[in-house]
Amino acid sequence: MSVLKLNFAEHVLAETNAYRLHITEKANLDGLPENVVEAAHELAKEEGKEGWIFTLDYPSYIPFMTYASNRELRKELAIAAGKKGFQNNENNNEEVVLKMANLRHKRAKLLGYDSHAHFKLEERMAQDPKTVNSFLNDLLSKGKPAAIREFEELSKYAKEKDGIDHLEKWDASYYSEKLKQEKFNLDDEKLRPYFKLENVLNGVFEIAHRLYGLNFKEIHNIDKYHPEVQTFEVSNESGELVAIFYADFFPRKGKRNGAWMTSYKSQYEKDGHNERPHISIVCNFTRPTATKPSLLTFNEVTTLFHEFGHALHGMLADTVYPTLSGTSVYWDFVELPSQVMENWCYEEDALKLFAKHYETGETIPMEYIAKIKESASFLEGLATVRQLSFGLLDMGWHGQDPSAINNVKEFENEQFKSTQIYPDVKENVMSTSFSHIFDGGYSSGYYSYKWAEVLDADAFDYFKQEGIFSKEVAKKFKDNILSKGGTEHPMKLYKQFRGHEPSVDPLLKRAGLI
Repeated sequence: MSVLKLNFAEHVLAETNAYRLHITEKANLDGLPENVVEAAHELAKEEGKEGWIFTLDYPSYIPFMTYASNRELRKELAIAAGKKGFQNNENNNEEVVLKMANLRHKRAKLLGYDSHAHFKLEERMAQDPKTVNSFLNDLLSKGKPAAIREFEELSKYAKEKDGIDHLEKWDASYYSEKLKQEKFNLDDEKLRPYFKLENVLNGVFEIAHRLYGLNFKEIHNIDKYHPEVQTFEVSNESGELVAIFYADFFPRKGKRNGAWMTSYKSQYEKDGHNERPHISIVCNFTRPTATKPSLLTFNEVTTLFHEFGHALHGMLADTVYPTLSGTSVYWDFVELPSQVMENWCYEEDALKLFAKHYETGETIPMEYIAKIKESASFLEGLATVRQLSFGLLDMGWHGQDPSAINNVKEFENEQFKSTQIYPDVKENVMSTSFSHIFDGGYSSGYYSYKWAEVLDADAFDYFKQEGIFSKEVAKKFKDNILSKGGTEHPMKLYKQFRGHEPSVDPLLKRAGLI
């Protein structure tokens, strides 16, 4: 299983690195923001080519899918991204996925469990597959009607705008962005100048200071694995060392896509001494160019806050054993600190701290903040159903005996039946590059993103009632959740913080589903 997991990851990385969309005609760049075009030109130059090169790395792929008006090229890029590990070459992951699912099931049976999901969920808040499936299907019944309405609205819009008869997956981001701009007059590229990376980082540090009394000081005498990594000493109000914090922000060759938090040294107590942790966040943000600093999209801002929420869980740990420290908690609880942190990105009092124009220093206009909040639930039905589909696919692979599955594509289509909104793309499969569940440790746990959203909406509701910088609520959150790690059952910890079990209503309200 360990070797297969490694093979899976190597295949996905090889497929990602192998693909290049090489554009030589300027007309094919129509709609793309200037900084994205500049980055693509710099990449082409690096590779000794004329024109512009786009890749499957997120900072290249996502803007292309969102802004490029050439539908055929969007289709080409989307199909390339969707067939990673599903091509007739040495990086095909179909066998790997089938073998892994079967070996996981065999191990579970050897250990006396009905399935891999039963085995994994024993140490989760949800406890068993029945609870997970009913949670996902309950949310699906509330989210799907909204998703269908939104899909119809988007289809009608694309038809009116460009005569598109059938909305396809490669149209989703493009027309969503266009409609969002028309509805809210809110263009991600208009927001970018207000989100210079250094300012956002200082903003998240300031919020951590106001909530938890933490201070961050950049230092240059700590070993690091790459010159681009930044290192910070984190101290409390008494000046005592709390943690060492590392930040690695930009994509480079051989570095995995996505964003994550990791710990190089956990917090623990030994011989009366409290050993403080070394915590890192790794992202793949838009690089600075020759003419501009790193300017983040709003989505990248929320990613930074998300990973920093995980980092706080690691940095503020205060337990005896390293194996129960920080983020060593049940997996459907681990996303609470990260997802709750994202909420500050939508609050005026928080944004004023860091959302300043990189050239003029002007604070982000209030109407932009109002629109950010208003647009937060835009097309949330479609986003919810998409997220639930991944959770249901995960449970399909791991909540039953997989030995009868012999065709990955057919099996996947069966799992997606209840959540399918967009037409299927025959060349594409998700499972063969679904790194979360076949490489990242989220097998039987993908539902936990939505589960944690319920927790985070309910928890932030408490902050909003008392004030988003309430020291009292922050202290309760720190004492009962951030510092406790996995020392007690998460539901007990949550109830100690909140006074009751989490309610789903704040999430449904926030998402505009009720």
